[in-house]
Amino acid sequence: MKSIARRAVCAGFIAAALLPAAALAAWPEHPIKLVVPYPPGGATDVIGRIVAQRLGAALGQNVLIDNRGGAGGNIGADLVAKAKPDGYTLLMGAITSHSTMARLERGKLAYDLQKDLVPVQVVGFVPLVFVVHPSVPATTFQQLVSFAKSNPKKLTYASSGAGAPQRMAVEMFRVQSGADMIHVPYKGSGPAMTDLVGGQVLMAAETVPAALQQVKAGKLRALAVTTPQRISMLPDVPTVNESGWKDFDVVSTFGVLAPAGTPADVMARLNAEIGKIMLDPAAKEQFLQQGVYVLPPQSPAQASGRLQAEMAKWSKVIDETGVKADE
Repeated sequence: MKSIARRAVCAGFIAAALLPAAALAAWPEHPIKLVVPYPPGGATDVIGRIVAQRLGAALGQNVLIDNRGGAGGNIGADLVAKAKPDGYTLLMGAITSHSTMARLERGKLAYDLQKDLVPVQVVGFVPLVFVVHPSVPATTFQQLVSFAKSNPKKLTYASSGAGAPQRMAVEMFRVQSGADMIHVPYKGSGPAMTDLVGGQVLMAAETVPAALQQVKAGKLRALAVTTPQRISMLPDVPTVNESGWKDFDVVSTFGVLAPAGTPADVMARLNAEIGKIMLDPAAKEQFLQQGVYVLPPQSPAQASGRLQAEMAKWSKVIDETGVKADE
């Protein structure tokens, strides 16, 4: 009898040990929440909806978008950072913006971007373009530099938020050129573009999707894109580097992140399925129609490396430019 009892106890321990593995094998058993830390309609939201629809089809479960805008993306990011690490709550992150805000708000955020969140996959990037109101007497980037330097405090520039790459691009321009310009912050690209078209501000480095329609309509003048090479959406517009500068590379990078501690098997599955989406020609075209250039799939380790590189890059830029979150 004692032998039977011992065997029963051992069997119970084995069954208990196997429960997590069995539960994990069934993942996902119910819908997944993909938090977009910005209001509907922006680039992060659009990218998130493409990922959600295709990822849901691949996993056999709905992936539901949850828009949690506010505080430059920090409210949504904090929600995911504190969520149960079970693969059912994910973040559609604007990696560049999160990286800059982590430095600008250092010591003030309720979460740690490097410790509380883990990149699953870097999806792609959106290029930026320097645009001016037609009243600005500059048809090339070099002429813009000359005008800005010759007219202190006359050139006003819009940005869509304190930690946005749109602002970082102009701050890099300001410091490297030595121009004295006036920053006019907005709550989003929409209001910034409205005032730029109306002439209330004169310049911006805006995402190509947000500026493209106005450029094609002749309401804004495109002077240079911020990518190392020219882009297909504006093939006739030179790069900043072509305009005589070196190593000017500013894009808005996006990716999916999970709470730290998410099981490795779940991370691997998510990484693989999102990677397949990025290799799908139809998905690539769908992203490109929204102004997003898809990147080659990366491993979770490579995605983490990309996040670390973004944080290091923008920490250096912020230190060099003296940018403040409240300016």
